[in-house]
Amino acid sequence: MKLEAIDKGAAFDFGRVSEKYAGYRDIYPASLYQTLIEAKVVGENMQVLDLGSGTGVLPRRLYHTGARFTVTDVSENQIDQARRLAAEAKMENMDFRVCGAEDTGFSNAVFDAVTAAQCFHYFNAEKAAAEIARVLKPEGLFCKIFMEWLPLEDEKVGEMEELVLRYNPAWSGGGYAGLSYEVPQWSKKAFGFEALHVWREKLPFTKEAWLGRILTCRGVGASLSPERVKAFEEEYRAILQAYPEEILYLSHEIQVEVYRKKA
Repeated sequence: MKLEAIDKGAAFDFGRVSEKYAGYRDIYPASLYQTLIEAKVVGENMQVLDLGSGTGVLPRRLYHTGARFTVTDVSENQIDQARRLAAEAKMENMDFRVCGAEDTGFSNAVFDAVTAAQCFHYFNAEKAAAEIARVLKPEGLFCKIFMEWLPLEDEKVGEMEELVLRYNPAWSGGGYAGLSYEVPQWSKKAFGFEALHVWREKLPFTKEAWLGRILTCRGVGASLSPERVKAFEEEYRAILQAYPEEILYLSHEIQVEVYRKKA
């Protein structure tokens, strides 16, 4: 994939790191899932479409709600891993499809809710919004979810970003300072604003888990050559081992935007 507004148009492919992604990207806090339940984005017997699902973390963690999830991603490798993880967890009430968010191929008005976690910025916003509105039932919900680490508040996160930029100067994923929100233009035609939930947490990672998470990020495993990824891993592993803590508590901001399809 190449997007002009991301990494100066450099190519990236999360399918390259699907196996590591399956092992290291189940990182959302319990507070996120509770927020989605309380906002009635998921619930018993609801039909929920998860766009850009990667390895299906969100559907698996919310499977207990009784919602029926349809898990989609543009990467066949990611969907293969999502299907495997669901099967291992004996989660049978899930469907899987390889498709883009702008053209899903589903029928009109079949879903009660659509979710998109950590991926909407990779979509064509106007086309994706129109497609989401098309597949949602009247007054159905669209939930856009994002979680960012906070390099300006956390020295360890800042040190990691400096290393990523040294290996990949085109990477544009760093320097996040916090959400400044206004109702987006793409939402205004088909959706009404429902709610915004924003909070910060220090999330716990073992050093190996944090290393795995960074190796799967767009600026490293999804874009660098295998040789550069190996060199990055060796250098960052040495940095992590120098920290005295066994568990790293790293600052993150979680954002949950909820929109309702206009009747």
